[in-house]
Amino acid sequence: MTELLTAMGIIFVIAGVFLLGANYFRLAIVPALILAGIVAGQFIQEDSLLEIAQWGIAFLVFVYGVNLEFGDIRDVLRDSEVAAFGQFAVIGGIGYGAGVLLGYDALNAAYFAVAAALSSTIVGTTLLQSEIRENLVHGRLANSIHFIQDLIAVLLILILAAETFTIEAVGQRLAVGVGLLVFAFVISTYLFDYLLKLAEGSQELLLISSVSILIGFMAISEFLGMSIVVGAFAAGLAIKRDFTRNLGMLNGIQSIRDFFVAIFFVTVGALVAIPTLEIALTALVLMVLTVLVKPLIIIATLLWEGYDTRAATFTSLSLDQVSEFALIIAIQAFILDHLLRELFDAIVLAAAVTMITSSFTRRHDDRIYRVLSELGLNRFHGKKTDTKSRIDSGLRDHVIIVGFGRIGRQLASQCEQVGREYVVIENDPVRLEDLKSSCTHFVFGDALHDYTWEKAQHDSAQLIVSTVDTTYLSERILTLDTDAEMMLRSSNAEEARSQLQQGADYVIIPDLLATEQLTEHLGDVLSGDVDREALREHHLETLDEFEQAGFASLGKTDFEERQW
Repeated sequence: MTELLTAMGIIFVIAGVFLLGANYFRLAIVPALILAGIVAGQFIQEDSLLEIAQWGIAFLVFVYGVNLEFGDIRDVLRDSEVAAFGQFAVIGGIGYGAGVLLGYDALNAAYFAVAAALSSTIVGTTLLQSEIRENLVHGRLANSIHFIQDLIAVLLILILAAETFTIEAVGQRLAVGVGLLVFAFVISTYLFDYLLKLAEGSQELLLISSVSILIGFMAISEFLGMSIVVGAFAAGLAIKRDFTRNLGMLNGIQSIRDFFVAIFFVTVGALVAIPTLEIALTALVLMVLTVLVKPLIIIATLLWEGYDTRAATFTSLSLDQVSEFALIIAIQAFILDHLLRELFDAIVLAAAVTMITSSFTRRHDDRIYRVLSELGLNRFHGKKTDTKSRIDSGLRDHVIIVGFGRIGRQLASQCEQVGREYVVIENDPVRLEDLKSSCTHFVFGDALHDYTWEKAQHDSAQLIVSTVDTTYLSERILTLDTDAEMMLRSSNAEEARSQLQQGADYVIIPDLLATEQLTEHLGDVLSGDVDREALREHHLETLDEFEQAGFASLGKTDFEERQW
C-alpha cells in the first residue's frame, strides 16, 4: 500500500508540472500526460504501475458505461455492427498474419491481432465529447462502434481469463460475464428508480450509491476470478443516465473521470520502455495497422453502407488508436506469462504513440478530410443521399433550408404558409421520419458535400437559409456557385460581421435576438408601458401560437441545430 501511495504521489507531482507547461504553451493535454508518465516511470516500480493502470482503466470504463446513451446510438447501431465486426475481422486477420510473420507463436500473434483491432473508447470518446454531446451523426457512429468493440473486448477478457482454453472452461467464463451484464441491465431497468426514491433528491447520496454499485461489481468480478474492468463496465451500464433527475450525480462522476483520465495516460507513458530494434519494428507494424489501415477499412465500410465521405472519415479518425482494453488484456497475459515481454513492450509503445497521434488527427480532421477529398475520396457519395432523398427535378426559385431542428421546422412551416417550394438538407437519421412526414422535398446528405447541393439544385434556388451555427458549414455555403440570397446562423457578432463581408445577406444570432427581446420587455415594464398581467398574457399568446405551429414539445434533438 505504501508503494502505491508513493507512486500516486509521484504521478500527480510530475503530471502537474507537465500540465502547467501544456497550458502555458497551449499544447494538447494527452501528449503532455504521456510524456509526464515517461518521466514518472523512471521512479516507480513496474508492479505498482500495472496495478494503478488496471484501476485507472476500470474507473474510466465505468464512466463510459454511465455516459452511454442507447437512445442516441440506436438509429445507427445496425450500421455500426457491420463496421465494428467487419473492421475487427479484417484487421484481426491481417494482424494475426503480421504477428506470425514477425516470428511470434500462435497465442502471441493472437494478442498482437487483438491490439491492432480494438480502438480506445477512452481516447475516442474524450476527443469526441462535443460531437457526442451535440448528437452529430459521426459522433453517434463512433460511439456505437466503440460500444460494440468494448463488448467484443469484454468477451475476449472472459475467454482469456479461463484457466484452460477448453469449451467447458470458456463457456463457464462467458456465462458468468453475460450474467453480470444481465444483472446490470436489471438494476438499470428496475432497481435504479427505487434507489432514486430512497435518495429523496440528494445528489450526494446518489453519487455515493453509484460509486458503491461500482465497487460492488468490481468486487464480484474479482471474487469470480475476472478482471475488475469487466465489473466496472457492467456497473456503468447499471447506472441510469437521466439529466433531469441525476445531474448532480453525473457531474460528480464526470469529476471522477477527469481524475482518472490523468492517471490513465500517465501510467501508459510510465509503462513505456526503451525499445530494442525488435520491439520498435513490432510497434511500428502495429501503429501502421492502427493509424492507417484501420481508418481506411472503416471509411470503406461506411461508404459501402451509404454514409457520406465526411461522416465516414470523421468516424474513422476516432478509432485510430490502441485500446485500453488491449492494454488490460496485455497486462493480464503478461502477469500470467502468456505474453512475451517484447510483445508487451511493443503494445504499450504503440498505445502511447497512437494515443498521441490520435489527438493530432482529431485536431486536424477537417484538413485530413480535405486532403483525402483532393485524392479522390469526394468522388464517392453516400447511397443514402439517393435512396433516402425525395425531390423533383427542375425546381426553380425555391428555398433551401439547412437543418430540420426547431428553427428549420418553423422555416418550413412558413414556406408552406406562403406557398413557396422548399428543400430541406439534413443528415441526421433521427429526423428522417419527420422529413418524410412533413416535407415534400428533402435531401438526406452532408451539407459539406458537393453532391448534396447538386441534389438540392442550389444553382436555381432563390434563397438558402442555414440554421446551423458551425463556421466551416457557413464558409462552405458562401463558396457555392449560385445567385441565391444567403441567410446564415452564427453564435457571435464578430463572426457574423465577417460572414456579411464575405457575401451573406443576413446572419441570425439567436442570443442577440433573445437579448433584444428581453431588453425590450424590460424597458416596457420599467417605463410603465405594460403591466405584469399584460406581459404575461402576451407571452401566453405567443406560446399558444408556438404550440399551434407544432412545437409544443421540445425534445432533446429540437435544441441541436449543429448537425455538421
